[in-house]
Amino acid sequence: MHGWASISRMPAMPPGRRVRGLTLIELLLFIVVVGIALAALLQVFVTATQASADPMLRRQQLAIAESLLREVELMPFTWCDPTDANVAKAGSAADCATLPEGSGPEAGQTRYGPASFFNNVNDYAGFAMAGIRDVTNAAVAGLEGYAATVDVAPAALDNVAAGAALRITVTVTAPDGSSLGLQGWRTRYAPNAPD
Repeated sequence: MHGWASISRMPAMPPGRRVRGLTLIELLLFIVVVGIALAALLQVFVTATQASADPMLRRQQLAIAESLLREVELMPFTWCDPTDANVAKAGSAADCATLPEGSGPEAGQTRYGPASFFNNVNDYAGFAMAGIRDVTNAAVAGLEGYAATVDVAPAALDNVAAGAALRITVTVTAPDGSSLGLQGWRTRYAPNAPD
């Protein structure tokens, strides 16, 4: 027993000297502070990861909007439907033989055809698609979650006479619900421009 009693005794510390190490309270405070810092750091990583897809969505939206806007702007803007006999010489809707051009597609017209494709800027007024499709009505892979709408409306444009300019607005909605809009203008040109 004599040997065991000497093991259990700790040597006396000299006066004025501190014991090195951490107390339980100091260790707990350290763990709490490090835990809070790690939680804040992880939140930054989560936010950055969630936002990393945003630039790709915006680029897709912009590409879709530019493509659809270009498609609409390349269409004729005439007083008569392009199938009307007087389309090339009409100076007003009254000069059309049978088919003055109105806002929106004529009966049976569609962007996709095959019998009767859109053939005038005005035909796109009110056009909408959920899931991006090409002009053959084939779904574009990877763009199923996007939607696009087209608005075509008469607009005043600098010194262009009223009724001789259209404002085209294409709006594309991404899968995350954000929208991107592009605007373009189309004007009548001779021989269909008013005098």
